[in-house]
Amino acid sequence: MTQNTLPNPPSLTTVLTAVLLVGFVVSAVPSIATAQASESGDVVGNPDVTFTTSSEPLSADTADELTVSIVNYGQIIQHGPSQYEDSVMTARGLSFEIDDGDTPIDVQTGQVSVGNFPTGSIEKTVSVIVPDNAEPGTYKLPVNYEYSYTRHIRYGPSGPTEGSDSTKTKTGSITVQVREDARFEIVEANATTQVGDNNDVSFTLKNTGSEIARGANINAESQSSSLTFESGDTSSTASVGDWEPGEIRTVSYNAALESDAPVRGYSVNLKINYDDIDGIDRTSDPITTTVQSIREQDFILSNVESQLRVGEDGDLIGTVHNDGPLPARNVVVQYTGEDQSVIPTEDSTAVGTLDPGQSESFSLPIAISGSAESGLRSLDMAIKYRNDEGETRTFDELAVDAEVASERDRFDATIENRTIQAGGSRAVDVAVTNNLNEVASDVEVRLFADDPLDTGDTDTGYVQSLDPGETKTVTFELTTTGSATVGSTYPISLDFRYDDTEGDSHLTKTYRLPIDVIESQEGGLPLPVIAVALLVIGTAALVIYRRQQ
Repeated sequence: MTQNTLPNPPSLTTVLTAVLLVGFVVSAVPSIATAQASESGDVVGNPDVTFTTSSEPLSADTADELTVSIVNYGQIIQHGPSQYEDSVMTARGLSFEIDDGDTPIDVQTGQVSVGNFPTGSIEKTVSVIVPDNAEPGTYKLPVNYEYSYTRHIRYGPSGPTEGSDSTKTKTGSITVQVREDARFEIVEANATTQVGDNNDVSFTLKNTGSEIARGANINAESQSSSLTFESGDTSSTASVGDWEPGEIRTVSYNAALESDAPVRGYSVNLKINYDDIDGIDRTSDPITTTVQSIREQDFILSNVESQLRVGEDGDLIGTVHNDGPLPARNVVVQYTGEDQSVIPTEDSTAVGTLDPGQSESFSLPIAISGSAESGLRSLDMAIKYRNDEGETRTFDELAVDAEVASERDRFDATIENRTIQAGGSRAVDVAVTNNLNEVASDVEVRLFADDPLDTGDTDTGYVQSLDPGETKTVTFELTTTGSATVGSTYPISLDFRYDDTEGDSHLTKTYRLPIDVIESQEGGLPLPVIAVALLVIGTAALVIYRRQQ
């Protein structure tokens, strides 16, 4: 018997799969129809531009750059393909200008061009000046801007078919804040320095702001390498402490100008560093001021007369003239050369105070060594003085020509009668003349003689003092021996030891003088015999006189 077997019924999975496939086919038919219909249509929209500023609050009495942030949000009213949406939201040829209106802020930048500006953001800067009298607060600045755009685009399968362009001129605004802070200005300057010198300069400043400047210091920065401050740098800082609004501070710096610096004004920038009321470090904008200059101090030496001589003390005489531009106090003239044969007997000679244009004579004592050569010398000289601030200064750009005379005998010695009898003795009178330019004191004259001459016991003469050019006589005893030849001339020698005006002792060279031996005169008695006889007669007379009393 044959058994019929029924086929198995389809599984649940198979049934569900079939149903899903049928549903997908049915649902795909409207989507395809919609895509074919969207190949044409309209896109409507516009740019949406706003302006803000991201800058920090501004300070009064400053010039600054204001950062303007521009954002285009865009707006779509009727959607479509993205490229058409981007087109209707783009601001083409965007430009703007900020109007400072009736605010105290002065906008320096005119119209700013941005160009084609799609959705997104961009930043531009404009220059502004905030005057020193600007009140702290918040100010709204109008922003006038203009752009073109396409509001409506109609498109088809082959692209856009038509569009609607438009130009917009609109006004927005930005908000700018002027902070309450410290502000500064120079109210007085006492700033003049001399070329080749250093002088104190001072500046007086006022806090014209509305807030205290805590722990303030003022930095001076020279704009020229020729002008430097205390440490030799081009900047210097002075501390002034806490600085209340309305208060005045004066700072001083010691400024120096190089000796070859031109005479002109030198710019100096002053910056104030301080902490504001929130403890934030602040630095003011530079305040430019000027340090004036005057020409270098100058002196002239003229009418120079030399009284210098080899081997002697002398004087350099002349006139010193203050050629200005400032007074010079406690002026002294000194020799500054390195010639070892030129010896200043005094370091300097004082002249006193010289006003600009004033002249005074001077006399500088100088000795010339005995080893020096005579002739014309160039002597380096300097002027030392005190300036208006009592500081010592030296002007050493001076040289003078001085003639040094050749060496001469310091003393002249002459014998009034240069003869002596053979085998005899006599008193020799020597006339001594001071050839020096100064007084010679404690002058000791020594006589030397060789055989056949002899000095006896009186070989030294003494003169208490001799003025320049003065002559005095000293007497010596001189004898001859039997070996002296009549008609012959024999030398005697003299030297001089003396003290100069400084109290220094000097010994001269040896002077040689001639003595002529002549024949002894008949009937005459030798001088020693006459002297003894006179001594005996005088003694007898004295005895008789005393007995009669």
